[in-house]
Amino acid sequence: MSPLEEHHHALLQRWRKVINLVGKGPLEPHFEDARRAVGWLDAKGDWADLGSGAGFPGVALAALYPQARVLLVESRSKRASFLDQVAAAADNLSVLCERSETLQDASFDGLISRAYKPPRDCLVDALRLLRPGGTVVLMLARQEPPTLDGLELFHVEHYDLDGRPRQAAGYRKLL
Repeated sequence: MSPLEEHHHALLQRWRKVINLVGKGPLEPHFEDARRAVGWLDAKGDWADLGSGAGFPGVALAALYPQARVLLVESRSKRASFLDQVAAAADNLSVLCERSETLQDASFDGLISRAYKPPRDCLVDALRLLRPGGTVVLMLARQEPPTLDGLELFHVEHYDLDGRPRQAAGYRKLL
């Protein structure tokens, strides 16, 4: 684990007793899932983790790609307060306590989402929020990656997490 992820892990251990950030059980699978979902990227520029919740996968994105500026977007104030403490340990990580609908159009080079909205709805948001040529990554379980006009599916990262198949689908916004 990176120093940022270690900081994140320690805060999660404390905060999970106060608010429901992650379910019961070990935390390590959440970290591994996030790292595997973003490990194939070459993230640069301005990225947003929509519906960041406990910080997955946005914190992993910031840890693996220090050249990317990652905005953790979380509308629930208690979770945003937790994320503020995580972000204090990284120069390339910040938090916005707002709904994604308030974000400025076409302002990001990349977006990522774990369980923010149904996948197709997330792609609709990506069309509005991504700059031309920008990337959106959806963390999916077993379902087929959805399609949407204006976005090209360019990569699907298949991996296994504790015996369960997972995938991260990467799309590029067409010019």
